[in-house]
Amino acid sequence: MNHSKRLVLGLLFFGLSQLNAQQSISLKEAIDYALQNKAAAHKANLAIKNADYLIAESKAGALPKVNASAGISYNPILQKSALPGDMLGRPGEVIMVPFGQKWGSQIGVQLQQALFNQQVFIGLKAAKTTKEFYQVNKQLTDEQLIENVSTAYYQVFTQKEKLKTLESSYQSTEKVKNIIKSLYDNGLAKKVDLDRTTVNLTNLESGKTQMKNAVSLSENALKFYMGMPIENEIQLVEADLEIHPPLLEETINTDNRTELKVLEKQKTLLGYNVKATEAAYYPTLNLVGNYAWQGIGKNFPVFQGKDQGVYWTDYASVGIQLNIPIFNGFQIKSKVDQAKIELENLEQDLKETKLGMDLQYQNAKTQIENNLEAIKSQKANVELAQTVLDNTKSNYQYGLASLTDLLDAENALVQAKNNYTNAVLDFKIAEIQLYKAKGELQKLKN
Repeated sequence: MNHSKRLVLGLLFFGLSQLNAQQSISLKEAIDYALQNKAAAHKANLAIKNADYLIAESKAGALPKVNASAGISYNPILQKSALPGDMLGRPGEVIMVPFGQKWGSQIGVQLQQALFNQQVFIGLKAAKTTKEFYQVNKQLTDEQLIENVSTAYYQVFTQKEKLKTLESSYQSTEKVKNIIKSLYDNGLAKKVDLDRTTVNLTNLESGKTQMKNAVSLSENALKFYMGMPIENEIQLVEADLEIHPPLLEETINTDNRTELKVLEKQKTLLGYNVKATEAAYYPTLNLVGNYAWQGIGKNFPVFQGKDQGVYWTDYASVGIQLNIPIFNGFQIKSKVDQAKIELENLEQDLKETKLGMDLQYQNAKTQIENNLEAIKSQKANVELAQTVLDNTKSNYQYGLASLTDLLDAENALVQAKNNYTNAVLDFKIAEIQLYKAKGELQKLKN
């Protein structure tokens, strides 16, 4: 194989490797990737998993508790008690007699079972509701990821469309420059016209550089919201930028909004918090059982018996403990009042959130309607600007239009295309907000 063939095959291989390295990704795929890889999604799943441990912890309060204990002590000086001498055949005397042994040890087991504890029972209900809260909160986290990824996705499109506009304008202006240069070389054009075109090309080149940076930054932002490594190359799907006017309703039912479901679960939890605090007024009843084995003597009691002067005995007890709170300086009442204030604050948050959701929908609806009109008018404006530019180019070649007219027409087309691109972006963002207001963000990943 000669050198030229190896070079062609090498370039072909390099091109294919670059093509494979660049991943084509649709909006749905971008959303799915974020839901599987973004840290916020993982943390939401961990919160649900942690809720199972909270439930297990709450159940522990209703289960029996068994504790074992062991201890050993040495009494270098035994306490003495005064006994009347009559007891020991020595009337009229008081005799000091030591009680106990130098060494003592004890091994015991205690069982405690709650028979009635209102705080434990309420805590178990609250723990189950906490898991439901984290499940709903996971859904809210997913929706926030969908909103962020979708917005960033369309931002990339916008920057790329603007870059295409600049590149098209650059190519068009470059052709004009070549025509002017040819006319100038033949003495049919002025040098100032050639210089002005060169300046315009330089400005367009600078604009292209800035827009390429903007594209790179917007792509990095998208990959960040997706949880994708920044070094990965991606290519967006053009079909996702198509305009599909949604069905607009006068009013919507906001009861399905995940934000409200989260607040409702918080309200339930705060209600349990009030009840759990009030439960401190209730008595508690526990079953208690003890069993112990004790060894005492004059020698170290471990592994020694009666022959070494160590005496072992066991004992057991079973009982019920009742604790009735009577007065604690209004501490419980103050805590209950604080818990009720938190609940009332949440009620106000619910009202404010519902009102804000209605406003959000009406704003999104208005923006959709306005943006559809803007897209229609801007599209017509682009077509008109293109026609003006084509006519001006033709007239310029025949000396019927000035260079200023030509450059103005070129700039007008660039502005018209950018306005159209901005109108499409505004529509897509308003569409995201409309889905959010209706509680239908999940549709964007379908």
